[in-house]
Amino acid sequence: MNKIGKYEFIAEPFHCDFSGHLCLGHLGNHLLNAADFHATGRGFGMKHLLGIHRAWVLSRLAIEMNEMPQQLEHFNVETWIEGAMRYFTQRNFEIIGDNGKVYGYGRSVWAMIDTETRQPADIFAIDDGAINHFIVTEKPCPIEKGDRVKMGNQAELVRTIDVYYHDIDINGHVNSIKYIEHVIDLWVIPWYRVHQIKRFDIAYVAETHQGDQLHFYREQTGDLTYCIRLVKTDQNTLQDTEVCRCKIQFT
Repeated sequence: MNKIGKYEFIAEPFHCDFSGHLCLGHLGNHLLNAADFHATGRGFGMKHLLGIHRAWVLSRLAIEMNEMPQQLEHFNVETWIEGAMRYFTQRNFEIIGDNGKVYGYGRSVWAMIDTETRQPADIFAIDDGAINHFIVTEKPCPIEKGDRVKMGNQAELVRTIDVYYHDIDINGHVNSIKYIEHVIDLWVIPWYRVHQIKRFDIAYVAETHQGDQLHFYREQTGDLTYCIRLVKTDQNTLQDTEVCRCKIQFT
């Protein structure tokens, strides 16, 4: 089987924003779907893993776009595994049009966990390290790898939201892409009329559940660059825990 997967998608009208372009959150969902299609076809997808009490957990995601697909445009997501270690694997993405036009790229880091203990699990223990047969080293991903989002003490609390039903996914915690959508919502439509998202980085630290509160701390670190720290307040203990950090670069 080909080491690189290629999957077709369409920018559905109800997945596009006011400008008629695909929303970044929906693009993120397409990338995660492509990742699962690729893994499932090669024997280490979520359905198989859940049967043996294992699961993939997204640890980092970086998306860098030249432009977003427009409404009703067909596009393809190519995905491949760049490398694998005992507990983590690196997966890349290329978003391309039917005519070969490159819209952008993505980089991601995934961890495998034991769904019963929630502890890291050995990736190479799955089918005698079958994932090693699908590592691709010859296809480049030209965007920079995601780095640690550094923030100082100047971050301002700009929003607090409650976590509700639609934020929760099949694993019982806030969906990975929901964090991205909530961060993007920190800016209003007039801002997006004159600015586009060039790159979005997110690093996940802890899980958030229904009933928690999410606090968004934002700090401007460059001309059009912002860092955001998300902190949850546990409803029962009232303790605060950092759950993820993001960096968003506009153009």
